[in-house]
Amino acid sequence: MRTLIKVDLHASPESHEVLHNRWHPDIPMVAYVKPGDEFRVECVDWTGGQIHNNDSANDVRDVDLTKVHYLSGPIGVTGAEPGDLLVVDILDIGVLPDFEWGFTGIFDRKNGGGFLTEHYPHARKACWDFHGIYTSSRHIPGVEFAGIMHPGLIGCLPSRQMLDIWNKREAELFATDPLRTPPLCALPYEPTAHMGKMTGAAAKAAAMEGARTVPPREHGGNCDIKNLTRGSKVFFPVYVKDGGLSMGDIHFSQGDGEITFCGAIEMAGYLDLRVNVIKGGMAMYGITNPIFMPSPMQPNYTKHIIFEGISVDEQGKQYYLDPHVAYRQACLNAIEYMKKFGFTGEQAYAILGTAPVEGRISGIVDIPNACATLYLPTEIFKFDITPNAGGPTLHNLGADLAVTS
Repeated sequence: MRTLIKVDLHASPESHEVLHNRWHPDIPMVAYVKPGDEFRVECVDWTGGQIHNNDSANDVRDVDLTKVHYLSGPIGVTGAEPGDLLVVDILDIGVLPDFEWGFTGIFDRKNGGGFLTEHYPHARKACWDFHGIYTSSRHIPGVEFAGIMHPGLIGCLPSRQMLDIWNKREAELFATDPLRTPPLCALPYEPTAHMGKMTGAAAKAAAMEGARTVPPREHGGNCDIKNLTRGSKVFFPVYVKDGGLSMGDIHFSQGDGEITFCGAIEMAGYLDLRVNVIKGGMAMYGITNPIFMPSPMQPNYTKHIIFEGISVDEQGKQYYLDPHVAYRQACLNAIEYMKKFGFTGEQAYAILGTAPVEGRISGIVDIPNACATLYLPTEIFKFDITPNAGGPTLHNLGADLAVTS
């Protein structure tokens, strides 16, 4: 496989012209390919090397989130024009020789937080070792599972019109509660922007309005779809000439929702891709956001415990068909259950973020309660966690997530 983009994990991400950490239509292409081409793209981890393989969570506490995500690209596809669909086949995904480990972080409430930040407000970290397709962590004994490696973030450059729409609507949301912690959204921030091959005044001007990479948007972006693994196919709307495909934030494994925010097993790695173009595909299929075809390959876990949540929060407040509240309750119910077997709350929280957990909206019409469910595979545990008349066996696991000093 031809390596189109290569990275140096020992150099700063800002020294790479093939990386960028903002979305902007004027970021120059770093390479061009033709429809039908197959190629390899190397990616740094999403923080650009800010997190280390050790037993301290200080780096998670102190990570500079204005710098992320570092993306490889953009790659131009010759002949792609606005209105087309860029077809991307993910042929393979793997780890890089200098980064055969991964990390999971529970972010401090003041620095990003997470889905359950009110319950787990302090920074914690778990480091994971890779054993072929399997992974285990010294910080979370008692579990081992097969990963579903996938790019958390992949998408095409936005048009000028689309960038303006993003900035307007997100600024309006931010203004409704500008002092909120964590903030409602991440607005453009010039000081830490890295605009790839752009330099000088042009780069500074673009950085002042470049969209942050934190959320998914119409072009794709940070969708965090765990099943987007080798063998998947994505149809991306094209909004600028040549498409401008960029990617990064590779995960070894993730549970649906990536609930700790840095909830997946984050890693540096590579993607082997094939690209094609469907001319006029956006209008032909009525597409404004990407559509995905999953892979035939994924871990074959067949036994699950299913936890339910409804639209009633921890204080007993009733919400109307709110799946966010319902999934939150399903996660909290799963955590309380796992604690009965010896896991700390933080360990259980991290398991839900990293293991191949299935999250579903099971009911969305029965007023007033949406029903969300969380499928926890039982085969990932090294001991039986199914309910029985004898009650749960409390295990002394002898370790916990790394903490801050």
